[in-house]
Amino acid sequence: MSAPQPLAGLRVVEFTHMVMGPTCGMVLADLGAEVIKVEPIEGEGTRRLLGAGAGFFPMFNRNKLSIAIDLKRPAGAELARRLVATADVVAENFKAGVLAKFGLDYASLAASQPRLIYASHKGFLPGPYQHRTALDEVVQMMGGLAYMTGRPGDPLRAGTSVNDIMGGMFGAIAVLGALIQRGISGRGMEVQSALFENNVFLMGQHMLQFAMTGRHPSPMPARDNPWAVYDVFTVGGGEQIFLAAVSDAQWQVFCDVLGFADLKADASLATNNDRVRQRPSLLAELRQRLAGRSAAELSTIFEAAGLPFAPIRKPEDLYDDPHLIATGGLADVRLPDGDKAGQSVKTTLFPITLDGQRLAVRQDPPTLGEHTAMLLAGLGYAEAEIADLRRDGVVA
Repeated sequence: MSAPQPLAGLRVVEFTHMVMGPTCGMVLADLGAEVIKVEPIEGEGTRRLLGAGAGFFPMFNRNKLSIAIDLKRPAGAELARRLVATADVVAENFKAGVLAKFGLDYASLAASQPRLIYASHKGFLPGPYQHRTALDEVVQMMGGLAYMTGRPGDPLRAGTSVNDIMGGMFGAIAVLGALIQRGISGRGMEVQSALFENNVFLMGQHMLQFAMTGRHPSPMPARDNPWAVYDVFTVGGGEQIFLAAVSDAQWQVFCDVLGFADLKADASLATNNDRVRQRPSLLAELRQRLAGRSAAELSTIFEAAGLPFAPIRKPEDLYDDPHLIATGGLADVRLPDGDKAGQSVKTTLFPITLDGQRLAVRQDPPTLGEHTAMLLAGLGYAEAEIADLRRDGVVA
């Protein structure tokens, strides 16, 4: 069985780059939409990134078609407008005014396409900051996330492109809402998602923590922990494992399965709040007692007892995760660029099921301009016209 494709028949044209805009398009594509990625002649910049950016393009551009157009040429801009005229949704994440130069902004397009839904992904929603240049790391620093992630005095960005990815997801949510509204009213609309506001939304729980308690939230590594046993332990062989007991019942089980009858009988540790008051000394005692146990042994014990635990893993370890393998959480894609172009690797799927099925990879991340000729033919361009456009450098 394959998952339903609720957006099948929907055409999305995206003018996106990096992570946030492409994530929006990926979500819509995974849900069944036909997503056409408009790239510059030289290709979207993430195709060439090294280091931590090497996985951007193959991760966020599956299930899409690629057409390469030089928008700076009048014929290229005209071609792009003809393509957009066939679309239900446009997604973009360029600076304000960039696409307006080519007649591809919402105001220009909506005049002749009132049903169009136009998803803009920005650094900031309209306001005093809207002209600033934003990056995920910029908004993490100014939006409190880096402060909450790092140790006191050492702000630290989160270990993934959290705002870019979630900003794209919020953009996709807005598109889905706009589609429902269009079904009622018959009219489209512009929707917006922004990195900074996304980050502030993530910080809402800590803002309300301050509003409720009057105390400044401490960074997570130094937070006032509401649970005593809720930490990473270094155990046998230098391995690390996260262990937790977040209720009095779990504490009783924790002591039983680890053979800590003396701690279970200690009246000064009877309740969670009692244990929190003694957290430094209790953790020191537990670290000493667990130092000789292996992470594998503790994992087996905690899983059997229904206690929270987690071995500390690196990203590459997830390729061998038995749960992901058994549940089909990883899928094959062909790499389109780089030294390993053409090779098949595993990628992660969107973390939902529809009718009990994961959303599949139907289309490998495209090579640059892989679908240019097909899409132009669909717009009515003859073979000779397409050849002329290629010769003149308007398309690739």
